Amino acid sequence: MAKQLAPFSGLAVPVGSLDAYLTRINSVPMLTLEQEREYTTNLFENNDLEAARKLIMSHLRFVARIAKGYMGYGLSLADLIQEGNVGLMKAVKRFDPRVGVRLVTFAVHWIKAEIHEYIIRNWRIVKIATTKAQRKLFFNLRSQKKRLGWFSKAEVDAVAEDLGVKPKEVMEMEKRLNAYDAAFDAPSDQDDETAYAPVHYLENTDCDPALLLENSNTENFQNNSLKTAMHTLDARSQDIIASRWLQESKSTLHDLAAKYNVSAERIRQLEANAMKKIKASIAA
Repeated sequence: MAKQLAPFSGLAVPVGSLDAYLTRINSVPMLTLEQEREYTTNLFENNDLEAARKLIMSHLRFVARIAKGYMGYGLSLADLIQEGNVGLMKAVKRFDPRVGVRLVTFAVHWIKAEIHEYIIRNWRIVKIATTKAQRKLFFNLRSQKKRLGWFSKAEVDAVAEDLGVKPKEVMEMEKRLNAYDAAFDAPSDQDDETAYAPVHYLENTDCDPALLLENSNTENFQNNSLKTAMHTLDARSQDIIASRWLQESKSTLHDLAAKYNVSAERIRQLEANAMKKIKASIAA
């Protein structure tokens, strides 16, 4: 499960005892404004780790409350809380008591940011949101839907205006949100003959030994046939075919015309005749 958050005991969410964890953090007294100012000042000026621990422990209930708002993504609440706790620790470390706001106001951004990153990484196998606009859509699109089913054009335009994005981006994200991951293999309780799974229709033949051998034999046969056909040509015709078709840097008709001191039309005729002989030899 989630990473351990030592040395602050109580931060890691125990597997299988989430209720006990929630009970424990809700029993930690909330800090008064004066206590919070004292602890944040000690941490900011003296790097007081005990002050940091008290600040974090007293704000864990807020992390759990925020994390519960993200339970609709199919991820465990314990993991969401754990990631939010990481954000809380980052907020406590960066908080400047001189700004004149409460710690929880500052920490909300960091808590949500860590939870957002975790959801983006784990909600789907394929990464669903990579740009800032896509992330905004991902976390706001569901709440904008008033009914089940696809958006109408008017709804798409309204969402795009509310979120400050293009209608095309709204429709693209809606498609992503309505898609589902599928296991490549068929479920173990289904008959392999009838189970509908990608393993049955997404066959990769590139690594089939029989097919690879067949392709190799075909290629060798074609190469040998071409070599045999080339030997039926005179030296000049062989050079023209090789220069025009078999070399990486191909020669033009005018290049060969200058080389053999004939017209470009004559080179074209010689090339055409040579190609006919090659085709006839290979087909024989």
